[in-house]
Amino acid sequence: MSERTLRLGSAAVAVLGTAITAYLLYVRQTGGALVCSTGGCETVQSSSYAVVLGVPVAALGLIGFLALVVTALAQGDWARLSQATLALTAFLFSAYLLYIQLAVIDAICQWCLAADVLTTAIVALALLRLRLGGAPAR
Repeated sequence: MSERTLRLGSAAVAVLGTAITAYLLYVRQTGGALVCSTGGCETVQSSSYAVVLGVPVAALGLIGFLALVVTALAQGDWARLSQATLALTAFLFSAYLLYIQLAVIDAICQWCLAADVLTTAIVALALLRLRLGGAPAR
C-alpha cells in the first residue's frame, strides 16, 4: 500500500469523523434532538462527561478530526509523526469515553461509537503510514 493511498484513506475517514462531530456539536449548541436508534444519545450528550474544562467533547472531536485531515494530507516525516501522535491520542481518549459510556453513564451513543470506529481506523492507517515512512510504492 502506498503512502498516498494511506494519506487519502486517512483523510477520507477523518472527513467522516468531522461530519459526525460537527453534527453532534450543532445539535448541542442549538438544543435540538439527536437522531438516535440506541436511545442513549441524549443521556450521553447531557452527562457531565460531555464537557471537558468547559469545552464540549464534540468540539474537541471536531478539532481533532480536522487536525487529522490536515496531517493526513500533509507529506513528510513530521506529517507522518504528527498524524500518528494525534491519532493515537484520539484513540486513547475515545477508549476512555467508551468506558465512561459503558461503565459510568450506562448509556450508548451511536454517534460516539461511530466516531470511535473511525478513530480506530485512522490510528491503524496512521501507524501503518508511520511504519512505511517514505518508502516508495511497490
